[in-house]
Amino acid sequence: MKQLGSILLEDGILTEDQLVEAIDAQQQRGQSLGRTLVEMGYITEGQLVRALALQVGMEFVELADFPVDRSAVAMVPEAVCRRHHALPLAVADGMIKVAMSNPGNVVAVDDIGTITRRRVVPVVAAHDDLQAAIDRYCRSDAELQNLQGEIGDESDAVDLSEMGSVIEDDAPIVRFVNLLITQAIQDRASDIHIEPAEADVRVRYRIDGVLHEMQRAPKSTQNGMISRIKIMADMDIAERRKPQDGRLSVTHQGRKVDLRVACLPTVWGEKIVMRILDNSTATMALEDLGLREANQELYRESYTKPYGMILVTGPTGSGKSTTLYATLNQVSRPEINVITVEDPVEYRIPGINQVQVNPKAGLTFAGALRSILRADPDVVLLGEIRDGETAQIAIEAALTGHLVLSTLHTNDAPSAITRLTEMDIEPFLVGSAVDCVVAQRLARRLCPKCKEEYTPGDAELERFSWEGSSVPTLMRPVGCSSCSQTGYRGRLALHEIMPVNEEIERLAVARASSAEIALEARAAGMQTLIEDGWAKVMDGSTSVEELLRVVK
Repeated sequence: MKQLGSILLEDGILTEDQLVEAIDAQQQRGQSLGRTLVEMGYITEGQLVRALALQVGMEFVELADFPVDRSAVAMVPEAVCRRHHALPLAVADGMIKVAMSNPGNVVAVDDIGTITRRRVVPVVAAHDDLQAAIDRYCRSDAELQNLQGEIGDESDAVDLSEMGSVIEDDAPIVRFVNLLITQAIQDRASDIHIEPAEADVRVRYRIDGVLHEMQRAPKSTQNGMISRIKIMADMDIAERRKPQDGRLSVTHQGRKVDLRVACLPTVWGEKIVMRILDNSTATMALEDLGLREANQELYRESYTKPYGMILVTGPTGSGKSTTLYATLNQVSRPEINVITVEDPVEYRIPGINQVQVNPKAGLTFAGALRSILRADPDVVLLGEIRDGETAQIAIEAALTGHLVLSTLHTNDAPSAITRLTEMDIEPFLVGSAVDCVVAQRLARRLCPKCKEEYTPGDAELERFSWEGSSVPTLMRPVGCSSCSQTGYRGRLALHEIMPVNEEIERLAVARASSAEIALEARAAGMQTLIEDGWAKVMDGSTSVEELLRVVK
């Protein structure tokens, strides 16, 4: 049997010097050589698993590129695959090939062999790759189709919308809704749209900012589905004429996931939108936002000041709240008092006082902000500046020694200054209070597994005023099983950061247009959204098409 070190040397993954250093460290740490190499950063987990498989003479598979036979996957229930962390790959000659992260698990081999009545041939796969493949292939589509038939039969006998809270936990409609939510979380969706139509109900997931149709359910499932979601979100199931808001929590693979639910009456019935709230967003660090070094330094100068206003602008769904939470995590310390006013409070953050706006009870943004300024805050996060009264109080708070973080709906950073003056705020107050404006968009990130290099044409380069002497090499999407054939996986932020200097303050007092403010900001070194996006196209993070989709 070959030694682990010899295999890694032959593959060119490791140098002799690194191997000698790792062997010395292994003896000091008292652990295996493979684990030592991973901890020292010389090899990845996947490379270690591959080398160990070769060492014992087993086949190693890269699941991202492996042609998985879906009929083989369908032979083993999803629950068994997840329990044993195993995925069937192919069937041939009375045998079934199964990818496992622990091929020595004889219980898994016996269970899968009994279920399929075939001899199991285990192959080795990296743990994370196998988990991603299980999430991708062990989908709930077939079960959802079966449940639709059961729900249809049930709804012929009784109107599910009148059942209220007596729907049993194992009822088909309950399992159907649970599966929709579970599948959305597995697919990394940010929103679930349930949309009644004339003849059926359409279910769409928003993944990486783009909606994808996932299911079309019979019209007979509509009332039961909506009633079940309303019950879960503690909403009034008898009220069908007015919009309603609610919130629910589910447990997925051992972690708690919150969903914000909105119900909107339409001509064909009530449309439900569920926003999936990933609590990891609330603990995100500023370094994870994708700020380029120059922009990060400009932003750091603003949020480290003890007072002033920082505004994050952009359309709905552009990641403004994520940026504010990351900033809050950076400035929050036990010795300062942080209070937020939000509508709604999406993420619960320990150690921070969060206030939920309630207009029905008279607690508006302006009213809440006026009250919390008497609660001795050091930092105030205001969910959104929606009117002149709120803007006026926020400006005054920034001028009286508080650090105020908030959002505004404008297309670029310079427009935020003129928007505040249009709200009848005195221009000299705007210039003095606002310290920094961040405009932001979210673009899809190219899938690292399948993106490919290409040479752009002259037309593409002209759009970005390319002046280099040589033609750059860019990346474009291809599509693979890892990204569901979209070519993109995950998202990144594009930023336009405008510190308010003395000249911009003077222009604000003079009621200058946003175009004049933009010229001065560019002269002071501000990079526009399109320029920041082009830099991220150049480094292979996203594509030209995606940049032009989000920044016109």
